[in-house]
Order: sequence, then C-alpha cells, then structure tokens
Amino acid sequence: MLIRRALQFVAVAILVVIGYFFVQLIAASLPVFAKMSVVGFVFENNWDVAHAVFGALPLVVGTVITSAIALVIGVPVAVAAALFITELAPVRMRGVLALLLDLLAAIPSVIYGLWGVFILIPTLKPAEEWVAATFHYVPFIGGTVIGPNYFVAGLILAIMIVPIVSAISREVLATVPLAEKEAALALGATRWEMIQLAVLPHARPGIVSASMLGLGRAIGETIAVTLVIGNAAVIGGSLFSQGYTLAAVIANEFGEAGVGTIHASALIAAGLILFVMTLVINGVARAVVLQRTQKHSGSIADRVVA
Repeated sequence: MLIRRALQFVAVAILVVIGYFFVQLIAASLPVFAKMSVVGFVFENNWDVAHAVFGALPLVVGTVITSAIALVIGVPVAVAAALFITELAPVRMRGVLALLLDLLAAIPSVIYGLWGVFILIPTLKPAEEWVAATFHYVPFIGGTVIGPNYFVAGLILAIMIVPIVSAISREVLATVPLAEKEAALALGATRWEMIQLAVLPHARPGIVSASMLGLGRAIGETIAVTLVIGNAAVIGGSLFSQGYTLAAVIANEFGEAGVGTIHASALIAAGLILFVMTLVINGVARAVVLQRTQKHSGSIADRVVA
C-alpha cells in the first residue's frame, strides 16, 4: 500500500511539474502573442529579428518537413532491421547486430552534424543535382541545390531515430507468442507469410508507438539540424533548399536575445510550439495504438485462410 501511494504521488508530481512548465512557457510567450497574436505568430511568414517581426511559419514548416523525411526514411529501415534481427538473422549474430545498432544512439548529435557538413553534404550534392534536374517537373523537387538543405537534415535525423525505433520494435517483436508463429507455419504459411500474418499484426501497435517516439526525437533535435539545414528563415521551394527549424532557431538566437525582450519571448513561444507538437504527437500515437489494438482480433487460422 505504501509503495502504491508513493508511486501515485510521483505520478501526480510529474503531472504538476509538466503543467507548471506549460504555464510558465505560456506566461513567457505572452509579450510576443500580444504583439503578433497567436495566429499571427504561428502563420506569419516572416522571421525578421532586426525589425522585431516574429512569424514562425518558416520554422514550423522546416520542422515538419525534416521530421517527415526522417520518418519516411528512418522508420522502414528501423523496422526492417528489427525484423531481420528478431526473425531472420542467425541466433549468434542477433546480439552483435543489436549492439552495433544501439551504438548509433551513443554518438553525440554534434558528431552527426559535423559528419553531415564535411562528408554527407559534398557526397550527396551530385546526386541531389541529378535528381533535381531529372525530376524538376515534380513539385518540391526541382530548382537549385544548396549544400545544407531540408533533405540532408532529414536524412541525418532518419539515421538518428533508427536506434530508438529499432530497439523498441525489437522488444515488441520479441513479445509475439511463439504459439502464434508456429500456428501460422502449421497452417501452411511461408516464413514471410508468417511474419505478415502473425508477427506484424501483433507488433503493429508497438511499432506505431516506436515510430511516434522517433518522430518526437526528430522534432526536438537541435545541434545536428542546426549544422546542416542552412538556418535560413524562409520557406524553401524545394527539397534541396535551405530552411530553419524551431529547435535550431532557439539554439542559434537565444544567446543574442536580451532577457525580457520581445525576441526572447518569441524564442520561448517557439519552444511552446515544440511542446504542443510533442503533446499532439503523443496523443495521436496513443489513439492509433488503441485503435490498432482493438482491431487486432481474429485467429491466425482466419488470417491465413483470408
């Protein structure tokens, strides 16, 4: 009973701290909201510190684009790696492969950023120019290729989220009951069909949760993105244009913003947007997981026959 009450107290204390943090962010953001309004701050396409105009739309767009690229590239790779390690790799290799993958999470983000600046950007630029020239008719692809750009930032974020998504996916895949796998094989399913019919449906809610955690990691990443996105507070017309993100602008400009100024208030408001985006993503993830869990019904025999 004592332990239970202690845990309840800790849970309530965490909620209180988060609520206090949220209220403080709102209070510190009020000066810029009073000047620009909340809608104006979020949707104004002009971040001009010299003229005290703070429209965060280019930063929001940059955050969304780079995070979406990370999700599109990183999640399939991470899930495929988790499937290979848990279902297909020789037993002796599984521990080594998992350890090597997890080591990617131990690399500091500044190292990823420097690697992006000195190796990834010059290496990828010829390929990016070919893609931009060949598929110039595709929206958001053509145009001049700038070294630091959305795509490079998204690619680095994809690499950075692979360890966390893969690690959680491996844990989830390991919980699939052996009886379900054997039942699928006994009913005549091939190994790949067994993965499709028994493993993935059982693990899908967990994989979705892992993907959302990876997305949260991508949205909040700062240093690596700051080094490779170009830090231009404009909405780029191409995947290979320079941009900016909410986290990057906070890291770059907070040292220059005086305490109590409208500039500092705008940067804190940018942090508030990040906070809200994270809450929304976690809420959506919970809803998706709940929906998928409810849909995960029916026997293995039904799925194999279908």
